[in-house]
Amino acid sequence: MATILVTNDDGILAEGLWALADKLAEIGTVYVVAPDRERSAIGHAVTMTRPLRIKRYGERAFMVDGTPADCVKLALETVLPEKPDLIASGINNGPNLGTDIFYSGTFSGAMEGAFYGIHSMAVSLADEFSKEAYEAAASEGLWVAKMILERGLCPETILNVNVPYPIKGRAFTRLAPRLYSKAFEERKDPFGRKYFWMAGKVIENASEHEEADVKAVSRGITSITPVNFSLDRITDLDPYGSWPLE
Repeated sequence: MATILVTNDDGILAEGLWALADKLAEIGTVYVVAPDRERSAIGHAVTMTRPLRIKRYGERAFMVDGTPADCVKLALETVLPEKPDLIASGINNGPNLGTDIFYSGTFSGAMEGAFYGIHSMAVSLADEFSKEAYEAAASEGLWVAKMILERGLCPETILNVNVPYPIKGRAFTRLAPRLYSKAFEERKDPFGRKYFWMAGKVIENASEHEEADVKAVSRGITSITPVNFSLDRITDLDPYGSWPLE
């Protein structure tokens, strides 16, 4: 049986977290280490200016007063008795598509695992947040997990999985631009001072690429996007050759 670590950014009480953990228990011993509250859109932040506290939540479940990346670090360094075979982050309450992954705590939880050289995936439910939809997304997560454990992943690669509901199929996809219009809503407080809420609407069809993750999900297809963070890739430095560095 595999050893599997599950985390998220929606917090220890999130329905999606337990839907995924329960489903993955069919193929392995599952440990849950998740934030003690919602930490959505926190990116890859880690806590460095105060101590972290961890509390037991169940037999193999713990909550941390930190970020998803904190949770994974603590789990690997202090909680788990052995290095896990897989890290699964999710199920996120909402999509993590295209360039939005760089804001996502869900994706960052998986990426932190990949930094440790562990096969990792992030799973998000794109819409209709019903019990049936979470169960369907968990089943998709289980299928992806089985494939990862059976066939492995390319080095320094995370699988970013977005599940629509109902599901019409699966496809490997690419990250696409995720752009918004009118991203901030201006308001005034009781004293007449301006403040802003981040809002905005997604600009549909921002990517024309047929393999875009956004397009797949809009068609009812589960999007499976390999994301590579290799630092060894050669960057083309020729365009900068004319810069006067001295």
